[in-house]
Amino acid sequence: MADVQTPVIRTDIPHSARIWNYWMGGKDHYEIDKIAGDAGLAVDPEIATMAVQSRQYLIRAVRFVAKERGIKQFLDIGTGLPTMQNTHEVAQGVTPEAKVVYVDNDPLVLAHARALLTSTTDEGVTTYIDADFHDPEQIIADARNVLNFNEPIAVMFMGVLGHAKTYDDLLRIVRTVIGAVPSGSHLIYWDGTDDSQAYVTLCENYTGTGGTPYVPRTQAQIRGIFDDLEVVEPGVVSITQWRSETTEVGQALPISAYGAVARKP
Repeated sequence: MADVQTPVIRTDIPHSARIWNYWMGGKDHYEIDKIAGDAGLAVDPEIATMAVQSRQYLIRAVRFVAKERGIKQFLDIGTGLPTMQNTHEVAQGVTPEAKVVYVDNDPLVLAHARALLTSTTDEGVTTYIDADFHDPEQIIADARNVLNFNEPIAVMFMGVLGHAKTYDDLLRIVRTVIGAVPSGSHLIYWDGTDDSQAYVTLCENYTGTGGTPYVPRTQAQIRGIFDDLEVVEPGVVSITQWRSETTEVGQALPISAYGAVARKP
């Protein structure tokens, strides 16, 4: 049997997925990620809130498209490290036969993705693709081996396309994938926005560590991603305000992270 090359996991350069895991209270990170994470918190203390709230948004959005829109197939691109209530757990909690394909190209993420296969339902499918979101054509080709592209698919980009090289490249990636799925499919999306100078500075500092640059977008740019799609109420809003329950002290406060759920006509 040929030797399988072990993926190289860099522990000397911080990685956004591992830092995000640290901010969410997870354990899948290295000392360099903790150092970068603590430095980020010093610049923008609200980043931990964004990390936690992004998962709450994922839960609400996946549950919505599974329960209210009857979606049974999910393509989660740039999934990041698993924590709690991952996409397949939420989707299969509503629809046990749901199929979930995770996509990432980070070796640590992929190593943990293998463990996710043990927590799927008997009826459902959970698998992963080793691919870079900059190559959406390859993602589509590989996803066709699992998902039925004649039936609606929920395409997910959850806080990852700030890593796209340019905004035009971001649009190319999203529109290529959405162009391949049928009518009735949904896009679930969010990314960080440039409303907060502290958050912008945090992202600039992260780039300075050698990590892959993450560029916050304007709210107008986020809205532009949903052109030609039917955006679900309440529209493009801060993720804390997307179909969130009213708290005891009033509505959830907005943060510098905006997104929406939209249907392909």
